[in-house]
Formats: sequence, structure tokens, C-alpha cells
Amino acid sequence: MIYLDHSATTPVDKKVLLAMRPYFSQKYGNPSSIHSFGQAALAGVDKARAQAADYLGARPEEIIFTSGATEANNLAIGGLVKALRKQGRKKIHIITSSVEHDAVLEPCRELEAEGVEVTYLPVKTNGVVDIKKFKQALRPETALVSIMYVNSEVGAIQPIREIGKIIKKTNERREREWAKRRPSERGKRPQPIYFHTDATQAVNFLNCDVDWHYLDLLSLSGHKIYGPKGIGLLYRRQGVPLEPIARGGHQENNFRSGTLNVPGIVGLGAALAALGKGEKGEPSAVQTKQNKKIARLRDMLVDGIIKNIPDVILNTDRTQSTPSHAHFIFPGAEGEALLISLDLAGIAVSTGSACASGSLKPSHVLLAMGIKQEIAHSSIRFTVGKYNTTEEIRTVIKKLPPIVAHLREMNPLYKK
Repeated sequence: MIYLDHSATTPVDKKVLLAMRPYFSQKYGNPSSIHSFGQAALAGVDKARAQAADYLGARPEEIIFTSGATEANNLAIGGLVKALRKQGRKKIHIITSSVEHDAVLEPCRELEAEGVEVTYLPVKTNGVVDIKKFKQALRPETALVSIMYVNSEVGAIQPIREIGKIIKKTNERREREWAKRRPSERGKRPQPIYFHTDATQAVNFLNCDVDWHYLDLLSLSGHKIYGPKGIGLLYRRQGVPLEPIARGGHQENNFRSGTLNVPGIVGLGAALAALGKGEKGEPSAVQTKQNKKIARLRDMLVDGIIKNIPDVILNTDRTQSTPSHAHFIFPGAEGEALLISLDLAGIAVSTGSACASGSLKPSHVLLAMGIKQEIAHSSIRFTVGKYNTTEEIRTVIKKLPPIVAHLREMNPLYKK
């Protein structure tokens, strides 16, 4: 079986699994317990927290472990708004993009129903947010900007650092203007704009230093980086207001209740440590080496598909994407039929986000990119991983053309 769905999940790295093993049956204590079993488990958690902080260029106390990026996104968005309301803030405006994961879009829609104003930024045809449109969307009442680092479907890399710089300068300008006024004319001190990114699809390939990107909040998930499922984290810069969205315990400095998933946390820490740390916004040496291999295989796949299959559309802008993604539309061949046919041929791919695989609606990401609804259903996402081989890519290039041709022949509406 050839696996080309690494944006959905990745296999656990052997070294990560090795680090996790003792915490299932030997160091199995509850890390909140005072006895030696608990303290042995806590030592594993503390090490992982330090590893995560080191990768992100953060402090250990700024790391909040969650069940994954979905929970981290909900905590970042809902927890911040909850905290601001508690402080007495009445007008709250959020800026996000139209191509976010549902783990960001749905919390935003829920807050809209509660009176929060949300701006959903459009994207260009390559899936990247327009900086000019972002600047135009900023308002005095803007409290949060949440823009994903990398889009999970087409792999588009968003200009996170540029957005972060704009937010920083806007906050500084507002503070200066406020300070210049006479004390009697100042009024309330301007509230800062906080910046959150869902970095789930970026961590494998890109530098995620939170200071370099001017981030206040960052979400990530373990199972996208050759770590275990069911574990993730939220980075929260010290001082950023946040209220828990689930109560019942006092773990994670009262931000996230619930007994810690110690094996998962240890695995997440090991996976992040294995990636290494880059300098000045650059990927680490490990990432750079991995990226070159993956990009070579991805480009081989893309070039092979374009050469051997007529009338295809590549939606991934290779100059502005991760090295892993290759998102295609095969007009005349329905995406789900393609997925099933490829699976029967021993090739695992996706039609888009695995979280939305049960939906019959066309991808909101593709529609936002200006792709027509009638062909959006004919999309397939290939995502290459570090264990894929040249021979596997050659096999896909060989098996895919007759599958597409067969499905097109069965479609009476398809015109060559």
C-alpha cells in the first residue's frame, strides 16, 4: 500500500514510539499525584514541555497541552473572547480567513451568533491571503487575528510573519497615540490585537519560532509530525488573557482541566525535538534535508501527472506551498470515485481535509480560491511524507492515468 495522505495523519516515528513506551506500563502514574509513580510521570511531562518550548522559542510555562489542534484552536479563540468579556470588553472584532480549518471557522461562527463581529478574508487564486485586504479589515475594536500558517488542502503558506509585523506596528502606533494625549483626554488604554495561528500543517516543514512571527497564540497537533494522535498544544504568550473552556480540574495552570495524556505528551515532545530548531526564521537542518527529499518526490509526482494525464488542473502553487502538497482537479472524474479506485489499486489519498470527508459539499477552500463548484468535486489531494520512495511515486504515475481515463469514459457529461 502506498500512503500519500500525510496531511491527514502520519505514521508514528520509531524513535517517538520508543520514548512513549515506558509511560504506558512502567511510568504509568498520574502526573498530578505526589507519590513516586506520579512524579516519574510528571518528569516525562516536564521534559516534553521543555522540548515543545524549545522548538517554538517559548517558555515552558507558555505551553498548554490539549487533545489536539482542534481543542487548541477552540481554546485560543473562545478562551480569549471569554477573557476579554470578563474584562468588560463589549465590542469584539475577529479577523480570520475564508480558507481556515473548521476548527477555527466553527468557533468564529458560534461567536458571531453571540454578537462578535467576524471578518472572513478572501484569498487569491493560489489560496494565499491578500495583505492589502487584511490591512483594510483592521478596526479599532479588532481583538483577535487568526490566520492559519499552512492550508491543509492545497498547502498554501500564509504570510504569517508579515501579518504579525503589521499587528505589532498597529499595537505600537495605537499605544503611542494614546500616550501623547493629555491624561484627561486619553480615555481607556487601547486594547492590543492578539495574533493566533493554526500551525498544524506547518510544523513539519517551516520555522515556527513564535517571536520571529510575532505570535501570541499557536496551535499544533502531534499526529501531523510523526507523533501520536490525541495530543496537541496551545502556545499562549505570557500575559495574553485566556479563560478555560472546560472546567473540572486544575491541570495546565487552570487553562485545561483533565488528567494529562502522559504517553501522548512524551511522544509530542519527542516528535518536536526530532525536528530540530532553525535560526532566524529558517527551517532546521533536519527539516531542510527532509524538505528537499519530499519536494523532489512531490515535483516528480506533479510533473508525471501533468505529462501523462490531459486536462488536469494543479491547485497547489509550488512557489508558495509546503514541499508535501500536490492538489489536483481531474475534470470529468468525480473525486470520491477516484479516491476509491486508487485505494483499490493500493494507493491512499484524500479529496481534502480528513475532518470533512463525510461532507458532500464542495471544499470551501477551493470555492474561496475561485474554483467553480461543478469541478471542485473532482479534486484529489496528494501529500508526500518522509518515508515515501521514488519507486512508489513511479507506481502512482503509472496507475493513475488509466483510472482517470476509465472514470471519464463513464461520464457522459465529460467532453475531451
